[in-house]
Amino acid sequence: MTQELQIGGTSLSGAAGQRCPASVAHASASPMALVLPLIEAARHFGPRGSLIGLDLGTKTIGVATCDHDRKLATGVETIARRNFTTDAKRVLTLATERRATGFVLGLPVNMDGSEGPRAQSTRAFARNFSKLTELAIALWDERLSTAAVERELIAADVSRKKRAAVIDQHAAAFILQGALDRLVHLANHKS
Repeated sequence: MTQELQIGGTSLSGAAGQRCPASVAHASASPMALVLPLIEAARHFGPRGSLIGLDLGTKTIGVATCDHDRKLATGVETIARRNFTTDAKRVLTLATERRATGFVLGLPVNMDGSEGPRAQSTRAFARNFSKLTELAIALWDERLSTAAVERELIAADVSRKKRAAVIDQHAAAFILQGALDRLVHLANHKS
């Protein structure tokens, strides 16, 4: 027996009885995730479970995940952007496969702390995406993440072609690792 997740006319199927954390919704139910800064979203993630990190670009979405203990982030894939429905479907599929308990979305804040068009676009994606899942979505400052990753890849002597293929998922891992490190820091200073 299968269950379906409807996303703008597209459906995802999963085995009945299988926990579908990316929000298995029926036509009558409408999931709505919280979109919050990382610190506030953390309490909605639960104490354990993988998170999905996203680096939204205009042409691609970098995707990363972490282990269930939230110690190490790793790149998963780079999604070539097509349209919101197709992109969201793929992200939700990855979240379900990894039994994710939440999302960390890189927010491209300007160096002066202000938010420009890219940050507004990211917030719009988060608002729309929140209608498709019940999992909390954390926004995390991603300033200089792509630049830092590119420097690391150049230092590792990765060719320009190879860098282009993996930079977004590595940036997503960089964003997610930063968020994980911040959560550990907060937990250590709480006690």
